[in-house]
Amino acid sequence: MKIVKYLFFLVLLVFIGSAIYFGTKDGTFSIRDSKTVEAPLSMVFSHVNNLEKWETWNIWNKDTADFRFHVSEKTTGEGAAIQWEDGEDKDEYQLTTTKVIPEKEIVQQITYSTFFGERTGTMIWTFEEVNENTKIDWIFEGEHTLTDKIYQAFSNKNFKNVWTARKHRALENLDTFLLKSIDVYAIYVDGVTHYSGGYYLFTSSVAKTENVYERMVPMLSTVQNFIAANNIRTGGAPFILYNELDTVSNNVIFSVGIPVRERIITPESSTVVGAFQEAFTAVKTTLKGKLHNVTEAYREAEQFMQNNGYVRDESRKIVEVFSINKQDDLNPAQWVTEIYIPILPQPQVSEL
Repeated sequence: MKIVKYLFFLVLLVFIGSAIYFGTKDGTFSIRDSKTVEAPLSMVFSHVNNLEKWETWNIWNKDTADFRFHVSEKTTGEGAAIQWEDGEDKDEYQLTTTKVIPEKEIVQQITYSTFFGERTGTMIWTFEEVNENTKIDWIFEGEHTLTDKIYQAFSNKNFKNVWTARKHRALENLDTFLLKSIDVYAIYVDGVTHYSGGYYLFTSSVAKTENVYERMVPMLSTVQNFIAANNIRTGGAPFILYNELDTVSNNVIFSVGIPVRERIITPESSTVVGAFQEAFTAVKTTLKGKLHNVTEAYREAEQFMQNNGYVRDESRKIVEVFSINKQDDLNPAQWVTEIYIPILPQPQVSEL
């Protein structure tokens, strides 16, 4: 009997000692992962902020039939929530967005219930624009319970390693998904059409041909700000006029303009100028997708002109109209650029 009593006290001492040992061990954790995603900041932020889209990049890396996923009626911003259940491990999770700073930070509270009870943690996302791409920092932090610490000591599953691998794969999935979605493009040669012209406001500059679109952004803002400040009615989508190309230096003089409803006379000191463009006949080509595919669009347009005997009218300027652009849609795959190449009238063949 005494042996049983001694064994009981020994087990009790081991239990108490273990509880003291594991109880004094630091149970806090902070798991950080970073990834530069090849997509615009606004698009990346929008995708992460919309919890309904999380299934597309599969943060859980689960494809089993018993894996269940549910999103709340509110899918974006503060208060949006998702729940999921891992049928394999019988674990349940709930994640709620608690703070959003547009295009900068998202904070989320995560609650997960396992065999050992309920836990809570915090996920913090930060976003930074880096050379037209987006750097994501994703932190998952919290504190293990005493039961967790004991389980971690004897389990072959390391909590930090499991979540590090999960987060790393999720960010890779996100990058792949967004890259595929924005790299979709299509080119259509619409044929011969009539470009209507009209009044417009513009500002001009010179740049290397490969830098035109980069330079265009602040120029377009200048014109838009002038229009807003003077309460001017616009008449269409923004565009570029190619005024002159130096093939030796690869420099191009170009204008960025916005159509307006009536003639506008601007002050002499203004960098924004009003003008009128006459209508002309052109070969129209439509590019749907990122602007870096515009060279291919021009090749197809030139091939169409060659095949059909159309000759470029050098006295008129090529026009690129951005009918759907970044301000209209975050996804570059949805951008639409219309290219108008002026052509000379085809000679009429007299009948014998």
